[in-house]
Amino acid sequence: MYRLSSIILALVGLLCQTYAQSPHGDALKLDCAACHDASGWLPVRDTLHFDHNESNFPLTGSHQQADCKQCHTSLVFGSAPSQCVDCHTDIHSMSVGNDCARCHTPQSWIVDNIPELHEQNGFPLVGSHNTPSCAQCHISETSLKFNPIGNDCINCHREDYAATNNPDHQKLGFSSDCVECHDPASIGWTAELLEHDFFPLTMGHNIADCKQCHLTENYADASPECASCHLDNYSATTNPNHTNAGFSNNCAECHTTGGWTPSSFDHNTVYPLIGAHDAVANNCVLCHADGYSNTPNTCVGCHLDDYTATTNPNHADANFPKDCAQCHDEKAWIPADFNHNSIYPLTGAHAAIANDCARCHANGYANTPNTCVGCHLDDYNSTSQPNHANAQFPKDCAQCHDNTRWVPANWDHDGMYFPIYSGKHKEAWNSCTDCHTSASNYAVFSCIDCHQHSNQVEVTNQHQNVKNFVYASADCFSCHPRGTN
Repeated sequence: MYRLSSIILALVGLLCQTYAQSPHGDALKLDCAACHDASGWLPVRDTLHFDHNESNFPLTGSHQQADCKQCHTSLVFGSAPSQCVDCHTDIHSMSVGNDCARCHTPQSWIVDNIPELHEQNGFPLVGSHNTPSCAQCHISETSLKFNPIGNDCINCHREDYAATNNPDHQKLGFSSDCVECHDPASIGWTAELLEHDFFPLTMGHNIADCKQCHLTENYADASPECASCHLDNYSATTNPNHTNAGFSNNCAECHTTGGWTPSSFDHNTVYPLIGAHDAVANNCVLCHADGYSNTPNTCVGCHLDDYTATTNPNHADANFPKDCAQCHDEKAWIPADFNHNSIYPLTGAHAAIANDCARCHANGYANTPNTCVGCHLDDYNSTSQPNHANAQFPKDCAQCHDNTRWVPANWDHDGMYFPIYSGKHKEAWNSCTDCHTSASNYAVFSCIDCHQHSNQVEVTNQHQNVKNFVYASADCFSCHPRGTN
């Protein structure tokens, strides 16, 4: 009996393949025995040989757990739909299209690519847009309906645009394209992208309150001139007093947006502030006590009192020039660099008293002598060894003395007159008066008052063969001008 049943089932199958039409449609090319057995069409075999992943709809995720009949509602399996919306009700009411796979996966309905989806739509969720819930922007009768709202800012922010009064966007006709001034990536409405290049908002001008400069509702009438905002600062400034001085009210000529001080005014164009003047550069009233219009730019213009009060030397009595720069530099009054060499070189012993002007200029500066004896006549008169006055020595001290010290003198007695520092007379005398017997006339000298010459008889006997011999000093000198025999 079993064998007969098998034979009958085989014949039925053969007849189905040969003569009958398959209820699964012509597209399914499987042997009936791959799914059914001889006991009948039902139940279908537990183990099927059909691989769904080789079809145009692989079973992944939740689809692997689905009952075949949920998708295959008829025996023609090839007619089963392959689009998500064919099986899944569109709970979004076509507000986001019918391609469920754009947002969902077979694994779950949970959407985890919202930022990427917005980027694909041309509206990245950055800055403040990254925090709101979907319903805050996609407003509809249900939280699952996401009607398109457009990518333009004004679509969501028209009320913000209309409510803004600093500045009033509507009255001033500002663009409704928010990104021209506002950065979508920032948190808040700060106008970070506003191109205020016609008047750079830097440092002190980097203020958030537009009304500080734009005093009227017409923002186009704001002047870019400094004085339009800072005239009160200009008028109130006293150091220096800008109004009295007639300074330019173009603040940018001297100031920057970093602050009013320090000023960048180039004082060198008027009078260089160097040396001691640099130390008072910020105390303008020291020089500009009487204003700025007629402030002198010469030394004596400010320092006449210093000139008049100076006593060592007394500049006024000496009639010194009032151009301080001839002798002084900008650093300090002393030491002065007056070139004394142009009048009288201060070298040697004179260099040691260079700063004690009164030593030479005790009676003033107008007629101070520039000869040695002009200062040293007392020294000349008081000298007794030799007595310069009685001997009628020349008063040009430099003939015998240098400016280092008085002694030793460089009087050339050996070369000009008679060798007493060399030859036989070297160290044979103690003082000038040994030979110069007349203190009032050094032209008078004696040769016969020393050593063997004092014996006239002996000297006469030695000169018996000398024609016209006379025992007298002048005759000795005429024959012995160098003191030799």
